[in-house]
Amino acid sequence: MAKKPTFVKSSGASLVPWLGLALIIFLADQFTKVLILNYYRLGDSTFVTGFFNVVRAHNTGAAFSFLAGASGWQRWLFTGIGVAAALFIVWLLKSHAGQKLFSFALACILGGAVGNVVDRMMHGYVVDFLDFHVRNWHFPAFNLADSAISIGAACLILDELLRVRRGKS
Repeated sequence: MAKKPTFVKSSGASLVPWLGLALIIFLADQFTKVLILNYYRLGDSTFVTGFFNVVRAHNTGAAFSFLAGASGWQRWLFTGIGVAAALFIVWLLKSHAGQKLFSFALACILGGAVGNVVDRMMHGYVVDFLDFHVRNWHFPAFNLADSAISIGAACLILDELLRVRRGKS
């Protein structure tokens, strides 16, 4: 009997589609960041609508620029956390590839996390460019990786709520 590849779970669910989704998210994120880096200087902004601009911002911190003002050690801390999270997510995907919503959420988070880790390693900061605002209030600029991570987190919450609901039936 032929041995199954290690990326195929015994239930027949494959890790490959989820890694493919993470790769698509990663590539889209990196492509958009390359465009921003090539066509915008730091601080440049293009008006798109009354509530949205494209900007070039650098985030040396974490979400909402947490620890951005630190002396540089945070680059390696957040890179290490991102690498550890990516490895853990791949392990979870391998173990739960048949759970579609859960795996979709993890793949989104994986693609986004790797996109931001690559930024930190290559530039020392994460490239952000999506700027939403209302009047004088601006939401902190973010990127496609951040969007994928947020969508993934929302889907994880939804998956857990659905799991709890099924358990009560």
